[in-house]
Amino acid sequence: MIAVRGHVFFLLFFFFWATIADAQRNKNQLQKEKQQNLDKIKETEKILSETAKQKKSSLGVLSALTQRILQQEALILSVQSEIELMAMDIGENNEILKALQADLSRLKKEYAAMVFSAQKSSGGVSKLMFLFSAATFDQLAMRMKYMEQYSTARKEQAAVIKKVQEQLAEQVLVIEGKKDDKNKLLNEELTEKNNLEGLKQKQNSIVRSLTKEEKRLKSDLNESKLAVAKLDKLINDIIREEMERAAREAAEAAKNKGKEPTRATESLAALSNSFEENKRKFPWPASGFISQKFGRQNHPVLKGIVLQNDGINIQTAQSEKVKSIFLGEVRAIAFIPTLGSTVIISHGEYFTVYSGLKEVFVKKGQKLSSNQEIGRVLVNSEGISELRFQIRKNTTALDPQVWLKD
Repeated sequence: MIAVRGHVFFLLFFFFWATIADAQRNKNQLQKEKQQNLDKIKETEKILSETAKQKKSSLGVLSALTQRILQQEALILSVQSEIELMAMDIGENNEILKALQADLSRLKKEYAAMVFSAQKSSGGVSKLMFLFSAATFDQLAMRMKYMEQYSTARKEQAAVIKKVQEQLAEQVLVIEGKKDDKNKLLNEELTEKNNLEGLKQKQNSIVRSLTKEEKRLKSDLNESKLAVAKLDKLINDIIREEMERAAREAAEAAKNKGKEPTRATESLAALSNSFEENKRKFPWPASGFISQKFGRQNHPVLKGIVLQNDGINIQTAQSEKVKSIFLGEVRAIAFIPTLGSTVIISHGEYFTVYSGLKEVFVKKGQKLSSNQEIGRVLVNSEGISELRFQIRKNTTALDPQVWLKD
């Protein structure tokens, strides 16, 4: 029975620490996600502050506030997940506490029964009398062995009781500490919810303010559409020229060397394949957040207005540096009024386009490595710093968001 109780204790002890280790892993993961949210919030707060300096109510400020609200909601979810994990952890710890208490109670009863049995079997006779009253030498040896085993068993039982008592005391402290942590998280949740409410009030105020400027917003939108149309035509023309040039070179090379693929053709194919293989792994061309997604979406203020985007817009901190997402070659550098400079980089059949630059650090024909700086984002008249980024397979526009790292 003693050996069985010892095993029960150590199994319980192992389960306890395994539970703690598992909870710690989950806690570490949640805290990592929470820290990532806080880092993003810090970055967005900087963008929001810089944008609002130029103009208190603008589409850029509204965009930054909307992103900030999404991040605040994500932060609250992280805190709520921590609270839920803490509640589960406290529940599991309480179950362990009950098991330890029950085990301790059984151990004490068994120990008391053992002591009583020892006293009863001796009948009040001394140990020496019990030993020497044996009828034979074999009986004497058996009695000595029995007394030795019984003494050892009592010592082991006492040691197990002591360990369970110590573990019980530690468990009580652990639960009390976790309850304190849970209360702190509940207070943190309340604070963050109040912050969220304040952000939503600011957002509504800016929407109301911008709604009063409908005429100006429509005028700005029309001007922007004309500039974007010029940019898209320029991009398509340049890419078609590159496709035609590459086709002519491949045909000429094949004519001179027979029908076997040339090294240049194989190199372009390898670069295209390498680009495809890195889908969802590409670094972001600039830090910040997506202020306008790919495809069709409603205007944030003007009702009934639908925007079309062949890439994504990344709102950044002012004078943010822009980097190439993959190795390639600069095929063109162009300038569009109001949109700034554009750099087009080829990666085999794929092209990446970086528009909205005030400075360009590279030259046409220059070979680039991944993450190489190519320019700096401009700041428009309303204080908005925004990169227009596209990925194309030949002339087909792709959604950059599904190609970049999460």
